[in-house]
Amino acid sequence: MRENVILEKSFAFSVRAVRAYQHLASEKKEYVLSKQFLRSATSIGANVHEANNAQSKKDFISKMYISYKEATETEYWIKLLTETECFTEAEGSSLLTDCVELKQILTAILKSAKRSV
Repeated sequence: MRENVILEKSFAFSVRAVRAYQHLASEKKEYVLSKQFLRSATSIGANVHEANNAQSKKDFISKMYISYKEATETEYWIKLLTETECFTEAEGSSLLTDCVELKQILTAILKSAKRSV
């Protein structure tokens, strides 16, 4: 079976997001912003997973684009949580690096998929 980089990386990012949320909720007692971060961050992988089982090329592109939009929103929450010192600079930077990598992969997938429509 072929390795599916976006499935693996988006799932791993979701796991990191859940753990980051748990940390924010238990240690920082921050629930509002961190819940928004959790929702958008885990939605990236959920939509990639759905796209992997798409009914058509159009459906695939739509789900991948939703993943891209969720990654963009997640970037915002990471920056905000870092700037407000909920995340340390190191935590925020690490999460942001992973999120940007996901966006780059999603961009490449979308460009390739749109060319083959």
